[in-house]
Amino acid sequence: MKILHAASECQPLAKTGGLADVVGALPSAQRVLGHDARVAIPGYRGLRERLHKPKLIGRLDAHAQPLEIVSGELPDGLPVYLICNAALFERDGDPYRAPDGREFVDNMLRFSAFCVAVRELALGLDRDTGFVADVAHLHDWQSALAAAWLHEQAVRPRIVYTIHNLAYQGSFERTQFDALKLPPRWWSMDGLEFWGRASCMKAGLVYADVITTVSPSYAEEIQTPAYGCGFDGVLRWRRGVLHGIVNGIDERSWDPATDALIDRHYSAADVAIGKAANKYLLQAELGLAPGDWPLIVFIGRLAEQKGADLIIAAASELLALPAQYAILANGEAHLEDGLRRFAANAPAGRVGLRLAHDERLAHRFNAAADLQLMPSRFEPCGLNQMYAQRYGAIPVVRRTGGLADTVVDATPLTLAAGTATGVQFNDADVGGLLYGVRRGLELFDAAATRAQLRATGMARDFSWGGSARAYLDLYAARPAITTSKA
Repeated sequence: MKILHAASECQPLAKTGGLADVVGALPSAQRVLGHDARVAIPGYRGLRERLHKPKLIGRLDAHAQPLEIVSGELPDGLPVYLICNAALFERDGDPYRAPDGREFVDNMLRFSAFCVAVRELALGLDRDTGFVADVAHLHDWQSALAAAWLHEQAVRPRIVYTIHNLAYQGSFERTQFDALKLPPRWWSMDGLEFWGRASCMKAGLVYADVITTVSPSYAEEIQTPAYGCGFDGVLRWRRGVLHGIVNGIDERSWDPATDALIDRHYSAADVAIGKAANKYLLQAELGLAPGDWPLIVFIGRLAEQKGADLIIAAASELLALPAQYAILANGEAHLEDGLRRFAANAPAGRVGLRLAHDERLAHRFNAAADLQLMPSRFEPCGLNQMYAQRYGAIPVVRRTGGLADTVVDATPLTLAAGTATGVQFNDADVGGLLYGVRRGLELFDAAATRAQLRATGMARDFSWGGSARAYLDLYAARPAITTSKA
């Protein structure tokens, strides 16, 4: 099967969050299973030079923007197409925002042009290899307009659209829709129009043959007003093609026995010694007091979704507990300021704070962590709770989305069965967070229970193999579709 993945990020080329990890790992796992999976992403600054054997394979215009299509490979052999236009994609900042944190005002133009190129690649633009997609797998709003373009083709690939986070919708003014001269028929309740604006996300929801999201629980949650971000009605309408598949993790990169980014390697056989050594070194780097304090870490993007404001609001109660805190995060300025206050007001040696996105530190935090805190208001899948278990930490998570699906709550029943791996709590408030943290500390303080949770978590299989097979089953449910052109 020939599969074209399209996304705005792909690890190791461009990353701001978990989307990049998925798009870097899922196609590679599908290739291991014998399929020709490839990735298309925008050609951000410096990416061409990072590909193995980069080659210009085509040119086209999209919205009066000249695009160059460059093919190449990642070190693991994954074929990648870069959609290149210096004015659109080679900018300071991240893929979506300028250095001052404001979103680029022409993001609809940028990613619509990208989607035109994705359409052409799916239909056979790469004449060098003769690649014509059987499946176009589109990820999040930045690639969603490709669903609309492909839906109108007489002969086309099966269109699969994955929602990684429904809260980010690619919503733009009608004037931008008109300026791009998109087909007027797309401006309808059954198209992109959403409360008087153009929603790129909605293009994926209405024009895809199959919709997936990244956990079964999140697939159910987003059909409700509480979690649907306004799209719950559309998703209930399309519930027959909506599926939840939990993400995997790259177990080659996230393996404490071989991880080149951590200070001391360890396995389940020597996890206590290994974690103690990693914790001692991280304590020294962060200015934390040395010793046997339980170390609670928070790693993530600072947004309301992730619940960092609950940590800030619970600061005095958290500091009253017998624990240290290590925080690696960046994002919204008011949350960064709140965490600075949390650290500044803490007793010396109790809080270590790094306001950054740092891949190496993320690995080291996981290797050192005793508990990992994830108080998310919603969480489509989440990866850090899986990394935590892989590295022998106890995840303390709110019962939502992928967190509920991947952490087995420690109850008398699950502890007796030997399946427990962490703590779940219900309420997205200070009381819920403190309940979860206190339960986590109680479990950690009981040596036998701590050892059991570590061993069970480290033995779990979070590899991409099962997820890759689940996607392949969806792809194969029916062949490429022939329709009349709209």
